Amino acid sequence: MRLNVTLTEAYNNAPYPMIGHGKRNVHVLKEAFESIDGDVDSDIYGSGAIIEQFQNKLAQLLGKPAAVFFPSGTMAQQIALRIWSDAAGSKKVAYHPLCHLEIHEQDGLKKLHHLEPILLADTTRPVLLSDVLGMPDDVACLLIELPQREIGGQLPDYDELEAISAHCREKGIKLHLDGARLFEITPYYGRSAAEICSLFDSVYVSVYKGLGGIAGAVLAGEYDFAEESKVWKRRHGGDLISLYPYFLSADYYLERRLPRMAEYYEGAVALAALYNDCHSAIRTVPQVPVSNMFHVHINRPKEELEPVLIEVTQQSGVGFTHVLRPKEGVGCYFEVSIGDRYAELPQEKTREAFRQLAGRLDSVDR
Repeated sequence: MRLNVTLTEAYNNAPYPMIGHGKRNVHVLKEAFESIDGDVDSDIYGSGAIIEQFQNKLAQLLGKPAAVFFPSGTMAQQIALRIWSDAAGSKKVAYHPLCHLEIHEQDGLKKLHHLEPILLADTTRPVLLSDVLGMPDDVACLLIELPQREIGGQLPDYDELEAISAHCREKGIKLHLDGARLFEITPYYGRSAAEICSLFDSVYVSVYKGLGGIAGAVLAGEYDFAEESKVWKRRHGGDLISLYPYFLSADYYLERRLPRMAEYYEGAVALAALYNDCHSAIRTVPQVPVSNMFHVHINRPKEELEPVLIEVTQQSGVGFTHVLRPKEGVGCYFEVSIGDRYAELPQEKTREAFRQLAGRLDSVDR
């Protein structure tokens, strides 16, 4: 056992890490390109048969007439809201206070597009119909994130979504889906991606989060919306000379991992139960996951818990997380996202790691 290692080092060196699909290294690209014919023509500035085939495939999967590949979700979503704002003649857009656009993009929506966010709900739950009914009348677009990552991947009930969609259509408010992890919620809702997307006017999905590609996103909607998004993509500098390393690898991992989404979801439910049964200081949010992700909250200071996790990780070989985040009040938390790795964990080693974790927390308490 090495001394003076960080939690990140302990996790990265663990033989049995719990989270994700694997290391994001060059092997991700090499594996995806192993079976691709090197004579296939690349895309050029967003056009060409190879990118159009991928976009058409995603449009069909999402149940929309057209889809456009973007180098980033940040670019795609700002553009979607700008299009709907211009169409409505209103600068107001609405979303959750922990929306990615609000907390992770350096105010890009406000600085680049001069849009005015209306924040709905509070920071502990998803947006509900009651929040939407209280919006100003001149909101151009409502963005709903499914699942809501910053609160542990929580979801509204499906009938709540249907009611929100019906209200927005009645009022002429465009409804946009931040579906970065859309495919991961299909097992819980028991509906296809296309069925969920039918409630929305536009949708963004990531090709690297749950799918495990290199980078990139897809924005889908009606033909006119897609064509306008291409113009904005050019304005944003998103038409790189070629994007094929991103969408070809995305296509490879889409085929490989889309059929496993139910497995990832079931793994999250099983792992959350282990955390909740481990020790009174530990709880998950949500208690029972509704996708392949959840948050683990520990009622101990980060400075106290970090050496405990390092020790248990090194002794058991099982990696819990690479980072702890402090939370308001007492304690800390970390995010769990289930991918290929969880199914590869020896069950006995996992149970032993949790026994060690419970024992170490007990010894700290005494």
